[in-house]
Amino acid sequence: MKNYRQFKNRLLKNPKVKKAYEELRPEFEVVTLLLEARLKKHLTQGEVAKKAGTKQSAISRFESGTYNPSLSFLYKVADALDAELKVSVKNR
Repeated sequence: MKNYRQFKNRLLKNPKVKKAYEELRPEFEVVTLLLEARLKKHLTQGEVAKKAGTKQSAISRFESGTYNPSLSFLYKVADALDAELKVSVKNR
């Protein structure tokens, strides 16, 4: 594949892949937003972990998508980044 977008678009043509991707979209968005906040503040994973009262490995697992965090963890990470985490529920 020429680039990531082309590869992603090709995969998303498969209905099963597209359904799984859509189901995971909220998790991807939270990870992306918090990762971008960390990078914008020029903080290392270790620095965020120390501020959040956790280990660097937990931040790494979270950012790589291999960790299913609790809301408590997300709030601690957001607070460590001087960010506000908002959770909402909408009717479909």
